[in-house]
Amino acid sequence: MARIGARAGARIGARAGARTGVRTGAACWTAVLAVAALTAFSHAIAHETAEEVAREKTQAACVADKAGHALTPADASALYACLAEDLHAGYRAGDKRWIPAEFVDDYRSWTAVSAFPAAPGVHGTRFLMTYVNAIGAETYLRYQEAGVTMPEGTVMAMESFAVNDEGQVQNGPLFLMQKVTAGTSPETGDWYYMAVTPAGAPMTMNVITACSDCHQGSFGARDGVGYPVPEARVTR
Repeated sequence: MARIGARAGARIGARAGARTGVRTGAACWTAVLAVAALTAFSHAIAHETAEEVAREKTQAACVADKAGHALTPADASALYACLAEDLHAGYRAGDKRWIPAEFVDDYRSWTAVSAFPAAPGVHGTRFLMTYVNAIGAETYLRYQEAGVTMPEGTVMAMESFAVNDEGQVQNGPLFLMQKVTAGTSPETGDWYYMAVTPAGAPMTMNVITACSDCHQGSFGARDGVGYPVPEARVTR
C-alpha cells in the first residue's frame, strides 16, 4: 500500500507539475509578447514624435517677414522652396488606408499647373500648389471657363500651407481629386475627394458638404475644377 501510495503521489505530483509548468510557461510568453508589443508601440510613438518635432523645426525655420496676405509671388515661391521637402515627407508618412498611396507618392512627378503657390480665396487662407497627372494636364492647362469635361482618370493634388499675420508658417493638408467613370458618383460630379493631414493621416470628412458643394457650386461650368489665380497660371 505504501508503494502504491507513493507511485500514485508521484504521478499526481508529476501531472500537477506539468500543468503548472504549462500554465507558467504560457503566462511567461504572454508577458513577453505584451512587453514586446508595448516596446514596439513605444518605438513607433517615439519615431512619430521625432518626425513631428522635425517638421515643427522646419516650419519654424521657414518664416515670412510679413503677413500671408501681403506675400508677393516671389515670397510665396521662397517659402515653398523652404517647405517643399518637409511637406512631401509629411504627406507620405504612415498608412494611407483608402487613399491610393501612389497618388501621394507620385504627384510631384506630375505637371505643376501653378507657377507659384497661390492663395485663391478658397480652402481658407491657405496657399495652394497644384499638380495634375498626365491624363488631365492638357485639358486643365487650357483654363477654360465653361464647357469643361475632365478626362476619366484625371487626378489632381493640391499641397497647402498657411501664413498668419505674424509671418509664421503652418503646413496644411494635401487635397486630392480623382475623376471617375461617369455615373459612379453623380452626387459629386463623378469626382472622388480625398485629403491627407500634414502628418500623413487620411482625413475623414463629409465630401458633399466639405468639398463637392463648393466645387460644383463655384466651378460647375468647369467640371468642378478650380484654377490658380491668373498670375499664377502656367502657360504652355
